[in-house]
Formats: sequence, structure tokens, C-alpha cells
Amino acid sequence: MVQPDIAHEPKWRRRPEERPRQILDAAFETFAEHGLASARLDDIARRAGVSKGTIYLYFPSKEDLFREVVRHTVGDAIDDLERRISGPTATDDLNSFIDAHWRFMCSSKFPPLHRWVHAELYAYPDLAAFYGDEVFGRGRRLLRSILERGMARGEFRRMDPGVAARMLIAALTTYGNWRHRPVLCDSIGNKSDHQLLDEIKDFYMTAILPVPDAPAQTPAPRP
Repeated sequence: MVQPDIAHEPKWRRRPEERPRQILDAAFETFAEHGLASARLDDIARRAGVSKGTIYLYFPSKEDLFREVVRHTVGDAIDDLERRISGPTATDDLNSFIDAHWRFMCSSKFPPLHRWVHAELYAYPDLAAFYGDEVFGRGRRLLRSILERGMARGEFRRMDPGVAARMLIAALTTYGNWRHRPVLCDSIGNKSDHQLLDEIKDFYMTAILPVPDAPAQTPAPRP
């Protein structure tokens, strides 16, 4: 009896339980290469080693596939961070949040996502709203909860937690964009990822420290 050539058997036939992940990985790479508008399901299927019909078994449309790519790429990372935010202090949790966010900014996943948000999602209002809630919204809500706990414990000064959350995410995102395109900001060209992270932390942590009480003024003696 002739044994099948396992080495040349299609991936999707050998490991059906891995089909969704293979499709999502292939979709991310295809979206990154061609953009959301120009990416074709035929290209994604070919890269994943499945038929186009197989994609429709899991994802009804290209837009639904994009949503799952975002959940798979960013949502899972936020899920993991939410589970790990349980340090003894809000300061510990804030450091964990910044470290995790910066790791993603430095990864190869960030540039395509950043490009989709700024160059393509405006043409897809439903996807833009989804991305705003699933990525920006969840991240801000998690960060805001950390900041509110820190203020309640006296670790951080009293401030608007929504504004403080936006300021930190904006700084991390901007530095992340510069990090991948140092020509945009030559002042960071010779700095390591660790040095850039230290700059963000030093500036932000200093800005949110509690404001010391003003010393009591001793009345001047009357002449």
C-alpha cells in the first residue's frame, strides 16, 4: 500500500484544528502587504494553504476576517495584560502596562496596524468604530482604571484620568512610529528601545507624581 506523502500534504488537510489561526496569520500578512482595500481572499487562501471556500466556513466576509485579525493581534495581548494587572501597587501595574504597550510598539505588528488606522479605516466606518472600541477603547479603559486606583491610593496626583490615559498612549504611539521610522525624528536615531522607554517613563511618571503640600507659612511678627 502506498503511503501518502505527508511532507507535501496541504497544511489545512493535516491540521484542521489550526485552520483559523493559519488563516488569520495569512490574512495579517496579506493585509500588511497589500492594504485592506486591495487584499483579496484568494491571496489569503493561497498563503494559508486553504481553499477560498474554507475561509468562508470561518469568516463570512473580508471585513469579518479583518475584525478577527485585530482581535487575534491586539485583543489577545490586551486580554493577557488584563489578567496580569494585579501588582501590589498601581505604580507596578502602570509599569506593566507601559512595558507591554511598548513591546507591541516595537514589534513588526505595529506598523501595519498604524498604517491601516491612518490610511484606510476612514473608508470603513464600521471597522473604524470597531477598532476604536476594541483597541483604543479597551486600552484606555484599562489604563484609566490603573490611574484611578493610583489616585485613590495617593500614588498619583489628582487629575483627569481620561486625559492622562490619552497623553500616555499618544506618547507611546508617537515614539513607536518614530522608532520604526527614525528618519522622521533623527534625535532618536542612535537610541535603543530601552533608552526610549526610559525617556517616556521618566517624563510621564514625574508628571503624575503627587504634588507635595505647600509648607505652612509662619506669620511674620508684628513690629
